[in-house]
Amino acid sequence: MPSGGARSRSGPPPTRGAIRNGRNGDAGWIHLPAEGRDGPAPEWPLGKPVKFERETWEREWRRPQAVMWERLGWEVQVAIYVRTLRQLTMPKASAATTTNLQRQMVSLGLTDDGMARNRWIIDSESATAPTTKRPRPGSSSAPARDRIRLLEGGADARAS
Repeated sequence: MPSGGARSRSGPPPTRGAIRNGRNGDAGWIHLPAEGRDGPAPEWPLGKPVKFERETWEREWRRPQAVMWERLGWEVQVAIYVRTLRQLTMPKASAATTTNLQRQMVSLGLTDDGMARNRWIIDSESATAPTTKRPRPGSSSAPARDRIRLLEGGADARAS
């Protein structure tokens, strides 16, 4: 086992609003369409699929992340994920299968952590999307950029 040095999954995932990202917090992030990927699913790459695999394969390729899977040529990775998901539904599925599935989900961007690590954002132009109230500058839940402006006496600063 290697010692020292950086690891591919070390540290927290990237944050869109981080100060080090510069003025544009979306720089380097890939926007995925909220409506998902258009078109039919690619051909199943692992031999003859069972019904569960075929249905799940079709459904997964309609996700927004599938736009990137197609661009990156991840058909085999997605098929392995679908097959692992099927194995997990079998009686006596092992803990190793669960761990493997969780890692695959992160890698494919199917979790919040995976989306952040891949620097993918799902665009949501929908009026039904939940809205969040921006925290007051200076509060501990305010973005770091606003807290620093407050410390520097910026436009958002208030008298103490």
